[in-house]
Amino acid sequence: MGRLVVVEGLDGAGKRTLTGRLTASLTSRGARIATLAFPRYDTDIHAELVGDALYGRLGDLGDSVYGMSLLYALDRRAAADGLRARVRANDVVLVDRYAASNAAYGAARLGQGAAGEFVGWVRELEFGRFGIPVPDQHLLLAPPPAVAAERAAHRERTEPGRERDSYESDQGLQQRTGIVYAGLAAEAWLSPWAVLDDAGDLDADALATLLLG
Repeated sequence: MGRLVVVEGLDGAGKRTLTGRLTASLTSRGARIATLAFPRYDTDIHAELVGDALYGRLGDLGDSVYGMSLLYALDRRAAADGLRARVRANDVVLVDRYAASNAAYGAARLGQGAAGEFVGWVRELEFGRFGIPVPDQHLLLAPPPAVAAERAAHRERTEPGRERDSYESDQGLQQRTGIVYAGLAAEAWLSPWAVLDDAGDLDADALATLLLG
């Protein structure tokens, strides 16, 4: 049985970079690695609806914190069996965003903190009612918010057809979400959390050693 490791952070924090570096380091050690990213815009109808709502194509649905969070959660519910199979077949499964992102962004939109009612609602919905797998480890990338924002803007400029959605373009929301993430890490929400400053400066080999136990 492998370990389910979740990579979290704001838009532009470097989650894809970290996942790539960890995958390379773990693979070089002979570990079996699988990766997955949420939302699964190209493969799940709930994630597709999330994308439509984020770009204003579903009326006022994007304004509903609980409605959007439910769609995110349904995407993970649909992926749960496949995710369990990946955990059984690999040493480490790296997931780019998971339930903690749902909790952090939703709480931030409502002006709540990590100990607020909304975070508890997400936990009960996703892990209680939907029964998705519980992570073994969270990795939180937490560069300064201004750095993450500039990276997100650069990605928009350099990737053809890339446009920031309503969450990505709201810098106030990004900053509030970072505070909720820090609170979740401080209380070790669901599993141990490691807070990392910047994917580019990390010792990926040392982190791979930690993940392999």
